[in-house]
Amino acid sequence: MGTVRKRGDRYFLDFYDQHGQRQRHLMSSGATKAQAKDQLRACEEMVSKGTFLPAKEVPQFAEVAREWVAYKRLNLRETTWEVYEGHVRNHFNELNDLKVNRITIATLEKFITGRQVQGMNIGTLRTILVSLGQILSYAVRHKYIDHNPLREAERPREQANGHEEEDKIAIITPGQITALLEQVQDQKYHTFFLTAIMTGARQGELVGLKWGDLDWEIKQVYIQRTFNKGRFLTPKTKGSRRKIDLAPTVIRELKNGGLPVPPTTWT
Repeated sequence: MGTVRKRGDRYFLDFYDQHGQRQRHLMSSGATKAQAKDQLRACEEMVSKGTFLPAKEVPQFAEVAREWVAYKRLNLRETTWEVYEGHVRNHFNELNDLKVNRITIATLEKFITGRQVQGMNIGTLRTILVSLGQILSYAVRHKYIDHNPLREAERPREQANGHEEEDKIAIITPGQITALLEQVQDQKYHTFFLTAIMTGARQGELVGLKWGDLDWEIKQVYIQRTFNKGRFLTPKTKGSRRKIDLAPTVIRELKNGGLPVPPTTWT
């Protein structure tokens, strides 16, 4: 059991940590004995969970974030890792200098509210919070903190103006499709846009297509790679590797000499 002692006009805590090391913690000037006892109980609880660290050994959030993003690099596709690294580099400035165990639910809700007030897109904010949650979970696993406060923080559901954000999908009509294709004079682009419209494949998947991916007999195209940020990559999931039926109009267009669009034409 630890004890609360007094040194001059200040209280200090005296206890042993989970490694059997004696710890002495001097309370700030003006702290009461009751506050010292509360702090001692909190320290003893961390000792029981194996998460106690002396104040000077608790890392700042920025250090934990750097550790996490370095760890993730070994297990992720390069483009996904670059997204995480960008989050760490660009979005957590007000958290970086805080000791990771000083980040509370209130800290995180203030962070979320601040981004909404700035007008950040709700989808972007939610993506950033995924990275933030993983960083704090990493801190839990490495016993820098004993729980992840983001799990209890209120997540963003609305835009800052109070209106629920709705995903808006623009659907073009058959007439608009015809008008678009009539305006495209270059054969390779005409084929590319027609294939995109009739298959629903993503831009990167279409750019990644090769002639060998076409099965002329059963009139299907096999999606087995994608093009992203100057690189050809295999799809992330088994569901992304798929066969898509081709309409007769697409088959006809391809047989008439349509060519794939070179990746270098995309910006």
